[in-house]
Amino acid sequence: MSSSTLAAQRALWARRLSASACLSLTDPEFARYMDTVASPGGLRAEFRLPKKSALTSAESSTDSSSAVPTSVDDEEADACVYLCGNSLGLQNRRAAEMVLEELDVWAERGVNGHFDHPLGRNWAEMAEMCLPALAALVGSSPSEVACNGSLTTNLHLLMLTFYRPTKDRYKILLEAKAFPSDLYAFASQAEMHGLDPADTLLLMRPREGEYHIRSEDILSTITKQGSSIALVLFPGVQYYTGQVFPIGPITAAAHKEGCIVGWDLAHAIGNIPLELHATGVDFAVWCSYKYLNAGPGSIAGFFVHQKWTSKPEALAGRPRLAGWFGHNPATRFAMPDTFEPIPGAAQFMHSNPAILPLVTLYSSLQLFAAYPGGFKALKARAEDLTGYLGSCLQGLDSFVELAHVNQSTRLGFTIITPLSPLRGSQLSLLFLPPGKGLMADVFARLAERGVVGDEREPDVLRLTPVAMYNSFEDCRKAVEVLDEVMKELGAGRKD
Repeated sequence: MSSSTLAAQRALWARRLSASACLSLTDPEFARYMDTVASPGGLRAEFRLPKKSALTSAESSTDSSSAVPTSVDDEEADACVYLCGNSLGLQNRRAAEMVLEELDVWAERGVNGHFDHPLGRNWAEMAEMCLPALAALVGSSPSEVACNGSLTTNLHLLMLTFYRPTKDRYKILLEAKAFPSDLYAFASQAEMHGLDPADTLLLMRPREGEYHIRSEDILSTITKQGSSIALVLFPGVQYYTGQVFPIGPITAAAHKEGCIVGWDLAHAIGNIPLELHATGVDFAVWCSYKYLNAGPGSIAGFFVHQKWTSKPEALAGRPRLAGWFGHNPATRFAMPDTFEPIPGAAQFMHSNPAILPLVTLYSSLQLFAAYPGGFKALKARAEDLTGYLGSCLQGLDSFVELAHVNQSTRLGFTIITPLSPLRGSQLSLLFLPPGKGLMADVFARLAERGVVGDEREPDVLRLTPVAMYNSFEDCRKAVEVLDEVMKELGAGRKD
């Protein structure tokens, strides 16, 4: 965290505080000022807010009538503070309605729903209907994206095409603390090619005493070892620390050395601006249940640059696993014996995608597409929310500056997420002293009080205000409750 960036952040909030005529960032009136005057927006009323009573009750109701609140105001009064959209986004109000509509169409029309849908959502075209909004979020043409399967499945399928190791160029450059499913995928792909993962996986780590991998270290490694690297694959946003990796510079450096470049965008899509086509990314994968709010385990997606799919010969001999939903839709139901790939990312699809997960994704993508001011406005509000949350957290007695972590002996926390623009919406709080179980205790006590964050071992609690549905008041309440919890646990007291 540079001193100039931190100073600019503090100056911004000082100006806003002065404009509000409030005395403290944690004043409820200041949060109200931010929500209504300085940084209004979001579509909170379009989402179902988890109930505090359900989270804190020993038993959950199975009465289906409880699933529909009597009014938005009643739901708001019982709403928990949900800062966990980086793990699972909330349900928008149209999702359940649209799922029920599809069930009715299935019941009333059966197979005819594929081509004769009373609401204009023909099942055979449902995946294609999602593509314009997805393309806008990743910075591509609709033909470069597709809805399919799950993130790790898509990663495997695309690596079968784009990871083609040779005797001299076989390594995969990645971060040492990648999400475990990615690590398992990379190791198993190496093994499928008869390679030793220990020799194949080139692991990048932060420097001693640091929490983030420096961009210059990644670029230097690519320059020095590029001739042996077959694939470079990083996350757009690191799941544990919240660090944003620079997609453009890494992709350009890797291409200069002849490497293929892929990206895991699980924590990036719907969170940070993306320009996959312009930056020349070869392929990317993502899930849809975090910032895209499509529901637990919902259908995932992927991007393949048009340079690989615009013509049948574009893959230049690279193998592709084919299926009938990757075949030209004009002749698909003629059942030809020979595969004719769709000229686009959809040629990597295999089977008829599941409609119910698609419709929950579609319902959410409609909100992104209709957001006033587009994603740029949504991102601006996200930066305000996360900046406000971070500034309030830094004002607590239990906060420890990152530079002083090794010298601190008291119970407390620091923030290991970098400042904007090297972060998205997520803040990762590292609880101190490490390895003492403090994070789990804090997590449980927050939940008891209706504040939902996300625990990640070792010692990190992730708090993520999502601009689509969170408020500044959510952030203020979360900080207030965390302060209470830390004081209960003896924050500020010497061990």
